[in-house]
Amino acid sequence: MANEAMMARLSEQLFSDPEMTVYAVLDGASVPGLVRKLWEVKPKYYCLFPGELEPDMAEVAPYVVELEPDSQFTQWVIDGGWGNHWGIFASAPEDLRKMRGHFRSLVKVMDEAGTPMYFRFYDPRVMRTFLPTCNAEELSELFGPSTSYRLEAEDPNVLLCLRNDAGELHTDEIKLARA
Repeated sequence: MANEAMMARLSEQLFSDPEMTVYAVLDGASVPGLVRKLWEVKPKYYCLFPGELEPDMAEVAPYVVELEPDSQFTQWVIDGGWGNHWGIFASAPEDLRKMRGHFRSLVKVMDEAGTPMYFRFYDPRVMRTFLPTCNAEELSELFGPSTSYRLEAEDPNVLLCLRNDAGELHTDEIKLARA
């Protein structure tokens, strides 16, 4: 979907702060072969669904993966996933275990009637639509220890950088394709 220069710019943007760890929250239902790739490449990761999963559930579950700037897995996610709504990226000063706890807390929510349902916050189409509707408390809950979320805009030539700035959503649009 994108050219090499765009993907290099995306990688540069993701890893722009050496003080932060970059995580991908990936949707197994959108990423072909994700479980196999995790098993083959062995990045640091956790499934966001608790317990032992049946193979068919494991294939569609969301996963949080710690990304390394020049790793094979990171390159695979950037090259294959950008523009294909594979997931979102989060930057945080916390370790993978803490991020797993945070993201797990977001996976199940209650509707108005108190019925539990899955919240696909890790789908960039959901995140970019939902975050602007949040109040300060909801933003705090969604961001948790994350300092920013990065995700594809509706136009995959644009990277959205989202931050919770004292209870207000701050959004930067970064053009990945240079004129």
